[in-house]
Amino acid sequence: MTALVPTPTPEDYLWQFQRLLPRGRVWHRGWGTAQAEQLLTLMPTWARLSARAANLIIDAFPCSTTELLPEWEAALGLPDPCTGPLATLQQRTAAVCGKFVARGGQSKEYFIHLAASLGYQIEIETFKPFYASQGYAGYPCYDEQWAYAWRIIVQSDDTVVWFRASTSAAQEPLADYLSTLLQCEIERLKPADSIIIWGYRIDSSVWDEGYSIWDVGDSIWDQQGVGSDVAN
Repeated sequence: MTALVPTPTPEDYLWQFQRLLPRGRVWHRGWGTAQAEQLLTLMPTWARLSARAANLIIDAFPCSTTELLPEWEAALGLPDPCTGPLATLQQRTAAVCGKFVARGGQSKEYFIHLAASLGYQIEIETFKPFYASQGYAGYPCYDEQWAYAWRIIVQSDDTVVWFRASTSAAQEPLADYLSTLLQCEIERLKPADSIIIWGYRIDSSVWDEGYSIWDVGDSIWDQQGVGSDVAN
């Protein structure tokens, strides 16, 4: 994980250490001397300690923590009945971040932000009962019960948790499909008298990015004269 602040290198610490040496002809402050090479063997330790201290800035925030993830989970009461046992570091970090920012609310913006903190993109649709004095021809004829219902559309592509070299660990699956966490968290925090209708949207297929073998005239096999080369 990338540090939030730059960390000094061993050469940086050597330069600073040399500036603290006593004044005199035997205390050289240049590079390439035997004294500088001997002092440089000590500097990686200071650079390593500095990097570890800078890493605490990352772990101090629940949405970017790695090494202090178990402590954040214990502080927030995770795993809970909504999350259950989570398989990957990404899912555990998302659960910690989501519960930390869940301060309560009933607006669309609140639930959209909550879903985003869990790694999902959603759209929210509400329903309005049909009244003869207010409705028009072609309006859906919802009755009064629909005033308590709302629909959440989840971008299906975002429900896939892919393995990432920088945030995943050994023996984790290359891809994990998860939406139960999102549903459980929102169902737990929604107004008690409301009903949620869940829906999912698939915008594109991972098998077709414009170069599918099933696309007539737009296949990767039709490019750069492959067919003519084979014919010859």
